[in-house]
Amino acid sequence: MPQRTWTKSRYCQEGEACVHISVTGETVLLADSATPDPSAVVSAGRDAFGALIRMLKADNRSRAPLA
Repeated sequence: MPQRTWTKSRYCQEGEACVHISVTGETVLLADSATPDPSAVVSAGRDAFGALIRMLKADNRSRAPLA
C-alpha cells in the first residue's frame, strides 16, 4: 500500500480504538489503525461515504439520549 496520510476520528474510545480515514482522489479509505494492514482497509467512493455518514448522523439523532 502506498504511503498515505491518515486522520484519526475525533470520536474515539480510550486508547487507539478509533477509525482512521484517508482520502485519495474520489476514494475514502477506512481503517482501525494509522498504519493499517492493506487487507484490513475498507474503501468507498466519496458519494457512498457521504451517504453512510448522513445515515449514521440521522440514526444517532433518532436515538434516545443516554441517562
